[in-house]
Amino acid sequence: MTRRHDRRGIVATVLAVLVLLATACAPEGVAGRSVTRTPTPTTDLLALRTRLGIPACPSSDPSVEARADGLPDVTLDCIGGDSQVRLAGLRGRPMLVNVWAQWCEPCRQEAPYLAEFAETAPADLLVLGVDYDDPQPAEALSFAADATWTWAHVVDADRELAGPLQIAGPPQTFFVTADGVVAHRHVGAFTSTAELAALVNRYLGVG
Repeated sequence: MTRRHDRRGIVATVLAVLVLLATACAPEGVAGRSVTRTPTPTTDLLALRTRLGIPACPSSDPSVEARADGLPDVTLDCIGGDSQVRLAGLRGRPMLVNVWAQWCEPCRQEAPYLAEFAETAPADLLVLGVDYDDPQPAEALSFAADATWTWAHVVDADRELAGPLQIAGPPQTFFVTADGVVAHRHVGAFTSTAELAALVNRYLGVG
């Protein structure tokens, strides 16, 4: 009888530990946020993206060698699912890569500055959004449209960039040169359009 009770005690302890681990593994920086994902058929997302005026994603070179000082060799789906983008294969234009999520309050705070900057951004500057760890892609599209964001977005639903780019949570913005070097990382929200424009000029030499 003692051994049976001991076994039951061990099982109960293991179950309790597993419950605690499951709670502790919630995505970083999203305390209190439900992480239940809302599946949306790809065709529906593509139709919504088209209706909202969010453009298709840029093409990327599938064969160019990845740089150790550049974006990681990770391929992500374009929001809408009609194409894929190899981040390490984006070359030829200076680039602003903004990591965001519709549940992220600082992302909402900086959204108007990004939109205002994009209106007058140099034609040779590529702006790309990364919808990061977002359980509701349709809501993400609606947020991007409401923010009047006129650039393309890829989806990192599984936080594939968390390790390679050391992302604890959004927003983060990466300034990437035309030859693929990550020249600067900005952690947190921008506080003005002027701040963003100055950083683009400083690290990418455009604007």
